[in-house]
Amino acid sequence: MIFNSFAFLVFFPVVLILYRVLPKRFRWIMLLILSYYFYMSWQPDLIYLILFTTAVSYFCALGIERTEKKKLRKLLLLTAVFASLSVLFFFKYFNFLSENITGLLRLFRLPVGSFTLNLMLPVGISFYTFQTLSYVIDVYRGDIPAERHFGYYALYVSYFPQLVAGPIERPGNLIPQLRRDNPFSASDTAAGLKMMAVGFFKKIAVADQISRYVDAVYNNAGGETVNGLTVLIATALFAVQIYCDFSGYTDIAIGCARVMGIKLMQNFNDPYSAVNIRSFWRRWHISLTSWFTDYIYIPLGGSRKGRARQYANIFFVFLISGIWHGAAWTYIIWGLMHGLYQIIGYLTEKPRAALWNRLNVPPDSRPLLWLKRFNTFVLVLIAWVAFRSNSLGDMLLLYKALFAGWAGLDIAGSLSALGLGLLPAATAILSIISVARLDKQIALRIGEFSGFGPVSPDRAGMYINLIWTIAAAWLVLLSAGGASSFIYFQF
Repeated sequence: MIFNSFAFLVFFPVVLILYRVLPKRFRWIMLLILSYYFYMSWQPDLIYLILFTTAVSYFCALGIERTEKKKLRKLLLLTAVFASLSVLFFFKYFNFLSENITGLLRLFRLPVGSFTLNLMLPVGISFYTFQTLSYVIDVYRGDIPAERHFGYYALYVSYFPQLVAGPIERPGNLIPQLRRDNPFSASDTAAGLKMMAVGFFKKIAVADQISRYVDAVYNNAGGETVNGLTVLIATALFAVQIYCDFSGYTDIAIGCARVMGIKLMQNFNDPYSAVNIRSFWRRWHISLTSWFTDYIYIPLGGSRKGRARQYANIFFVFLISGIWHGAAWTYIIWGLMHGLYQIIGYLTEKPRAALWNRLNVPPDSRPLLWLKRFNTFVLVLIAWVAFRSNSLGDMLLLYKALFAGWAGLDIAGSLSALGLGLLPAATAILSIISVARLDKQIALRIGEFSGFGPVSPDRAGMYINLIWTIAAAWLVLLSAGGASSFIYFQF
């Protein structure tokens, strides 16, 4: 079941009605059953993976808390980590590793045959695996007590709004809220529904419609119509597509939970206004960035053991980030690019500051701020090419076109190849502007998500009307087809 489907439009009101009608002591049972139903509507046979990961982490955490023997505590921690990661590795990375080992052996002319398994990637496995890992590690560190009620812990792992694509919740935030009695609140309900509306708009009216122009280039990397301009436009549109797709899911997830009085963590904060790559990653997929920071970067030493060690830690974290995103070299290259960006940023920080000082440019000047934002966005775009490419071969073709495909450029022909006529282009631009305004003035303002300040009812109404106007324009352009899945479901 996906959010942008008719089934969910029936499912969610049923959940809300039961949540408000049932006594508190029965709510967790209802939520757990319906969360499992939500997941099983995709892959009913793979529910045992969630059950296995949940049970192992639950009992290991109880054992960690109950024993004072250091070796046994560490053994239980390693057991839980191994169990969770082995399931993730087997289903997500086994075929990738097997294919690469086979290819390497064949380079040395060894007669080996291909060995892959017909595996279905479980939806959301990377997300709920990280939630179970954070729980066990937090219990091991003594940051939180072990949850003794198996039902509430199972609900923490499988809570349907954020089960499939996050945000990756911490147990210290979500479990107490699931245990708490959350009485009906008109303000929470209104805020949640607004967040959901913004999320649906981002996904259906923007991301899904822009995708056709992105696919026209990225699914035809070797085509004659692919040149520097088409790759540049398609990549810029993909930057909008993936943001609206992923943050749209997050908005819907946060909104769903908020209607039930539960506050999930913020996952995006205007990432394309970042002034450097470090700032970008503090604004993009915040729950994943903070997870890597708390459970990998800091335990490795962070920035506490000298510059060389810090750079090595950054590089390793972004290598893991690339691997986490997908079993393909394109994702690994994308992750390593962001790691290199940050290392180069650190290495050039002082020379750049000295240059601006010598030119008498104040560090907080608006032109310099916009220049930094532009440079950061360009770097992010260059990396998005690798992320979106269907293969290494396509990636090389697209980079070649982007950097060397500008000779004899036919602008009209390039736009025609993308399918970008006047009306689609105007609608896309208006949609992008609308999303930017909504994020700053409505969506991120709801609750305690940011400090952008209040919006007057008149202005809020204007933005909502703009949403419906642009959505109607997209419907005119929309070809036949059903609801599309969210991009991050594949991770």
